[in-house]
Amino acid sequence: MADTVSTQVLYDNARTAVMKFTNISDGTGENLVTKVDVATLLPNSTGQACTGVTITKIYAMTHGMQVSMYWGATANKLILTIPQDLMYMMDFREAPLWNDAGAGKTGNIRFITRDMSLGDEYSIVLEMTKLYA
Repeated sequence: MADTVSTQVLYDNARTAVMKFTNISDGTGENLVTKVDVATLLPNSTGQACTGVTITKIYAMTHGMQVSMYWGATANKLILTIPQDLMYMMDFREAPLWNDAGAGKTGNIRFITRDMSLGDEYSIVLEMTKLYA
């Protein structure tokens, strides 16, 4: 079996992307699964491809598991960990979370789940500002 996961693009324009991620675990979890692939986001009005994002808001609900988010890179860099059994909203509009992953950074965001068991779940919504090279 595998966890039941979904990714939804709720909004995507030249400046902003909003995505929702869910997981209902069978106990196996996720390990560095790419959740935000910037190459799949819409280009800007001049046709430039999105090369990265900053995180401006996080809405999260976890039940029984924790979720760690990472910037994708040669050595993935921890963004933050959402603890077990939590429901919250974090607003970073005044000081967005920037990708500081260093060498080999991809602009993508990856998830790892920990301490999960059958029936544990999460629902996470990320509001992001898109970046272009």
